[in-house]
Amino acid sequence: MGKRNNQRKNVAMLDSSDDNSSVSSSSTVRSDLMSVSGSDDVQVDKDSLLEQALDALYEKRGSTREKALEAIIEAFNTNLQLQFVEKKFATLLHQCLNSIKKGSSKEIALACHAIGLLALTVGSGDSAREILEESVAPISQALKSQSDSLKTVLLLECLAVVTFVGANETEETERSMQIMWQLLHPKLGSNVVAVKTPAGVVTAVVSAWAFLLTTMDGLSLNSKDWQESISYLSTLLDKDDRSVRISAGEALALIFETGSIEKFAAENKTPRDGSVLEGNKSREGYTHILGLKSKILNQVRILSAEAGGKGSAKKDLNSQRNLFKDVLEFLEDGYTPEISMKICGDSLQTSTWSELIQLNFLKHFLGGGFVKHMQDNEFLHDVFGFTPKRKHILGVEHQMSSGEKRMFRSPNSVLNKARTQFLNKQRMLSKDRNVGHFAVGMGDEDM
Repeated sequence: MGKRNNQRKNVAMLDSSDDNSSVSSSSTVRSDLMSVSGSDDVQVDKDSLLEQALDALYEKRGSTREKALEAIIEAFNTNLQLQFVEKKFATLLHQCLNSIKKGSSKEIALACHAIGLLALTVGSGDSAREILEESVAPISQALKSQSDSLKTVLLLECLAVVTFVGANETEETERSMQIMWQLLHPKLGSNVVAVKTPAGVVTAVVSAWAFLLTTMDGLSLNSKDWQESISYLSTLLDKDDRSVRISAGEALALIFETGSIEKFAAENKTPRDGSVLEGNKSREGYTHILGLKSKILNQVRILSAEAGGKGSAKKDLNSQRNLFKDVLEFLEDGYTPEISMKICGDSLQTSTWSELIQLNFLKHFLGGGFVKHMQDNEFLHDVFGFTPKRKHILGVEHQMSSGEKRMFRSPNSVLNKARTQFLNKQRMLSKDRNVGHFAVGMGDEDM
């Protein structure tokens, strides 16, 4: 597998000065002011706001807890809350888990987002493992009720993030992936009728599943399960919903990148025990896998040149074409897509399907907090091999946000007005001193 020198590159620009890259509420501006001042009083005030939100999670009224979770999410998106997490990690985790167990669909979705942000903030280690172990059971239970698609999507994303950060063993990741897959292939009892899974949930399952697959060694996975997964993903390429087709295409590209297809073919080409029956089964399996690969290649070729009309969202047609052109190029020639993203002037680059899937998933999950976390979150620096250049303000490494720039760099800002008044006063005093000195000098000459 390789990369061409003249390969098409996709370039994205993200900057903290972009209003779309950060939350622009009044509370965020207040937080911006706090972070730049560097005073102990401000830090105490900032922590107290978070502690008030944490205390509000104990309230009986659901709407109060929802607002508290929204405030916590905003705070974790705006700044890396390391000091708060160090003191209140366990309390925040268990209150969010209580919300997942007992809250409304909205509260569950918010709690999932908060837990995911908590995991990304603490990074890999004992705390992340605790988040994973404590979260799997309540998330799995909540996923059994698919009454609300948004809730289900956030549950899946939360499970993916906490597993991505906290799992150390292959078995832990496989457990989470299996929980996700069961949403698409539920084990039904004799009296249970299968319900069609919404397209948004199918997309979320495949995206979360592929995100976790990026952390695993494809050569160590069970070939029987993988054949079933590949067959199912191939059927998704024929679905009407473009988001479903795109997520399936990315997942298949990742499977090909891990070499799993070749592994399965090799395993099925040679019989395990040398018997005639086993040999016939192996040849059938080998033929089936080669047929699957040929079918997928043909599907990808068609989708890369689709003229439109299949799928309701026409605006996604170009995204689909571009994605499947990259997949086709990869399957036919081995060229992987390259992405170059500017984050506040620093370049973040990906050159594999694995890296691209990780970047897209985390960028989507963090939303407006992506830029801030990419600047300050050491766990994400390790994931992407990204080292940002940093500005030093008051001895603290810090990148100015759009709110700070408006408050401190604008000619009309309070700070600049005060500076101008001070400089004008200094000039007047200096002028008076010079005039006085000249007058005294003249007097000395007269004498």
